[in-house]
Amino acid sequence: MTLLSRLTLLVCFFWAGTFAFSQSELTAAEWQEDLRYLQQTIHSDYPFLFKKVRPDAWDATVDSLYLAIPEMEPHEIMVGLARVVARFEYGHTVLGYWEGKVPYSQLPIVLYDFQDGIYLQGVHRDYANLAGARLTGIEGVPISEVLKRMRPVVPAENDMFVKAYGIHYLTFPEFLHAQGVIPSLKNSITLNLEQEGRAFEATIEAVPAERFPRQYGMVVPGAEWVESRDLSQTPLYLKNLERIYYYEHLPEENAVYLRHSQIMDDSTATIPQFYDEVFRFIEENKVKKLILDVRLNGGGNNYKNKPIVTGIIRSRINEPGKLMVIIGRRTFSACQNLVNELHNYTHAVFVGEPTGENINFYGDNRPVALPNSGINAYLSYAWWQDKPQWENADWLAPQLAAEPTFEQYRTNQDPALEAALAFQDSTYISDPMGHLTRLFTQGAIQEVQAEASRMIADPNYAYFDFKSKFEEAASNLLESNSVEEAYFVSSLVTGFYPEAPSAWLLHGRILQAKGEGEKARESLKKVISLGGSQNLRKQAEALLKAE
Repeated sequence: MTLLSRLTLLVCFFWAGTFAFSQSELTAAEWQEDLRYLQQTIHSDYPFLFKKVRPDAWDATVDSLYLAIPEMEPHEIMVGLARVVARFEYGHTVLGYWEGKVPYSQLPIVLYDFQDGIYLQGVHRDYANLAGARLTGIEGVPISEVLKRMRPVVPAENDMFVKAYGIHYLTFPEFLHAQGVIPSLKNSITLNLEQEGRAFEATIEAVPAERFPRQYGMVVPGAEWVESRDLSQTPLYLKNLERIYYYEHLPEENAVYLRHSQIMDDSTATIPQFYDEVFRFIEENKVKKLILDVRLNGGGNNYKNKPIVTGIIRSRINEPGKLMVIIGRRTFSACQNLVNELHNYTHAVFVGEPTGENINFYGDNRPVALPNSGINAYLSYAWWQDKPQWENADWLAPQLAAEPTFEQYRTNQDPALEAALAFQDSTYISDPMGHLTRLFTQGAIQEVQAEASRMIADPNYAYFDFKSKFEEAASNLLESNSVEEAYFVSSLVTGFYPEAPSAWLLHGRILQAKGEGEKARESLKKVISLGGSQNLRKQAEALLKAE
């Protein structure tokens, strides 16, 4: 995303509410006119956005909202428009609800989705006793159901984007009402909470929407706001957050830790100046490991990535096991471009969580003002493709998985940094499928099964999609008429993933190719009994009829 586009969004967000005015005077026909204008503009000027949703399916969503508008309140219409735009599933393509054209409110809490649940990471001082409580529901609706109902309004590229950015929608009463979490719009919202093993309820009063004191998504404690973690010390990734980037030498590990949280120049030094200093320090001090932490980096100007990438390539630190990159749910936009380039051109080992952006994505948006309400829909127009289309994926996944629990956060532990420091190249298989393929071609069949079982159970490989990779391998073997080999691989898949309808569909196809009709029918029936998708069930039924 370019700097101009990024700044446009930031300015709009900072001034949320400033230009708010009542939309109660708009007629249903005027709202409907706005909706049709958005629909026509997208079809005529942004048809390329129809990558993840078919035009007819999107139009059906629009038509449904159009018919419902006469019975809706302004905030419900705004949320409906947000749902329409969110269907494109690109994080840069979003309705500008924060501009406050339709006033909205916000609970004075900041949520964070940890490995073990959603917690109140920060709260206004009026609710200081709730800091660190686990959110189990809203108004009696279990949190899992709340997340399900709120998901359609989040312009999310993947589930990590929801964790990073979509979690905040749970604090907007207008959105909670429009999505059916609360039965009526009100300012007093009861949260179902749990703390120190005790379940309880607490009522929070919403305030007019404003920008709470946060840096890179994390609450800044102060006179008005309370943090949930122990503030007697600060983990490296939360140090010096007033600076875009900083580095620190870790002498005991002979490593350099570098946090970089925007792709923009810091006031203290430009990106080229800063990284020249870092690489000079690494050379002069014979540093053994560089840990580049971009887990909080939501992007900026991707034209500024070049000196980072070229500097790493030139540095002697660009060796397996010496260059570690911490990524996470907030790694987004221009920083997605950065980690793509590091993945392409360096020996980086990635640690942490998957990124919040697709590998290839639509970024750089333009505001499209709806004629009557004045609400802006920010629509992406630039396609960023750092990898071939067949290498696109929902996210860039870490090779070493490390997601914090709330207790680790509260006590200032950093499992991602610990994993990066402990990593030794000799102890990790960076290409699991390549490793298993080599064993397979060498005839070490028992080792294939044992190694696959071990790696699937190893939390370090939590984000490696073994199931899809195995299915792809089995399908390719079947297409090349290597039926017995395909059968072996698909047997692994059904063994490791017995509840996966897609695995049983492929297994049934392979059994048919082997001429084992009865076993094939059993497999295909499993697709239906396991409740596979409509498409999978149709394929299974067609194969059963062909028997």
